[in-house]
Amino acid sequence: MTNENPHAEGAGPEQPDSIDHLDFTPETVEEEAPQLTELEQAQADAASHLNDLQRLNAEYVNISKRAKREQEAARGRGVEDVLNSLLPVLDHITRARAAGELTGPFEAISEKLQGVLGKYGVESFGEVGEEFDPTLHEALMHQTSADATSTTITHLIEVGYKIGDRVVRAARVAVTGPED
Repeated sequence: MTNENPHAEGAGPEQPDSIDHLDFTPETVEEEAPQLTELEQAQADAASHLNDLQRLNAEYVNISKRAKREQEAARGRGVEDVLNSLLPVLDHITRARAAGELTGPFEAISEKLQGVLGKYGVESFGEVGEEFDPTLHEALMHQTSADATSTTITHLIEVGYKIGDRVVRAARVAVTGPED
């Protein structure tokens, strides 16, 4: 007797030859699904590691920049400390030069000292005839004159010093200004 029930045990619908090579059994579908999940997990892990690497790189760049700024600031403070220590010596040299007493080897030493300070960005300022600038000059004496059109330096008491744009010591001066 032939069993004509296609759903009977042992009997099944015949599959066309063109899809015989495909196996869609539940076991194979379950085996393929974890592979996709593992791939997605690996991609997520890679993206996470990339984000961590980019964050660490950005932190390194910021730390490097901050360290460089701090190093430059420390160097500037060191130069300023040395300049502040040398101010009395520089004032004596300036007075000796003005009095004509700075000659011979002492003049050479003075020039070398000025050259060394120049290498570190130290500049002196303040000259008779300059216009008075309260951000650069400290007026210790003030006179008025009918001939004056602006306030100018008439006597330099102490030279001013700056490092770059930063004033370490204002020039101490006597000024003459117009009458009010």
